[in-house]
Amino acid sequence: MGSGKRALTTAAIALVCAVTVLGAPGAAYASLGRPAPKPTPPGRSAPSADKDLEAVRRKLDKLYHDAAVATDAYNAAAEQTEQQSARIVELAREIVKGREKLAELKDRAGAAARAQYRGGGLPPEVRLWLSRDPQEFLDDAGRVRQGEHAARGLLAEMTRTQEDLKQYARDAADQWKRLDAHRKAKAEAKKRIQKEIAAAEELRSRLRKQEQERLRELEEQAANQAQTAWLDTGILDDLSDKASAEGRKAVQFATDQIGKPYEWGAEGPKSFDCSGLTSQAWSAAGTAIPRTSQEQWKRLRHVEIKDMRPGDLIIYFRDASHVAMYVGGGAIVHAPRPGRTVTIAGAGSMPILGVVRPDAN
Repeated sequence: MGSGKRALTTAAIALVCAVTVLGAPGAAYASLGRPAPKPTPPGRSAPSADKDLEAVRRKLDKLYHDAAVATDAYNAAAEQTEQQSARIVELAREIVKGREKLAELKDRAGAAARAQYRGGGLPPEVRLWLSRDPQEFLDDAGRVRQGEHAARGLLAEMTRTQEDLKQYARDAADQWKRLDAHRKAKAEAKKRIQKEIAAAEELRSRLRKQEQERLRELEEQAANQAQTAWLDTGILDDLSDKASAEGRKAVQFATDQIGKPYEWGAEGPKSFDCSGLTSQAWSAAGTAIPRTSQEQWKRLRHVEIKDMRPGDLIIYFRDASHVAMYVGGGAIVHAPRPGRTVTIAGAGSMPILGVVRPDAN
């Protein structure tokens, strides 16, 4: 069995385990057999300790959410910077071609002027009187008129080319301004990301090992409760596990990345952020989609949650700051946040904004 098939089989086993647990409303992952909570630190009651840790959990959620928003801004600025750099290169090529064309037109105009000078200078009636053949004179006069018409067309083309060059220069200057603005936005977003992640890490570092383990349990408990509430609506009764051919390819790519670390701004192959994973998964399936979760929400086709199928993307939170791929059975694969890895989770474990479908079929 090849490495790709082994990875897919491993992912499938993980998915089956997740779906088995998630499939029954109210199950809330009870069959996972989590260890009993650790003893409460001396001098503090369990409810009091959990209340404090719950406050920490909510604070961490906010910090990581703000980091995700900043990451989307960073990715958008990076994408726009890349596009504008490409546009500037394209405009530079157009300017070079325009200058070459203008030089050619000037050469042609000069040649036409020299030819007219050599054949002209005498009034038409004198040239008619000197002509041995009136028809020859008329033919010459026709050629002169054609030459004059061609010269006017040449001058008009030169004028258009000069205007094009001016417009290219204005466009290039405008693109440079936008490029500079997006570079600054990218740098500012990077600072915000680093600030929020540093604050989250500093907050976690204050906790003792027992508290960190209990915090992780509380995080899982909150996700499980949200998933249970979502499943209790009976949503699985409506959902289909039949994906399109492209959707299957996207799901395979995404599940093959399970275990790889989250890294903001990353789109593989060794690490991913949430939209880096979904955009690369669909790229592997042959469909280019926007880089950020917010643009995926804006530009991809919306479908009802009850109509979603594997390969569709679920957009989370009111500001569309997180995205995951639906893989069937009420589960998603996603890159959660700093310090975590690409994993399978419950589709309802976070507040759902809506669902988008990248493929047309």
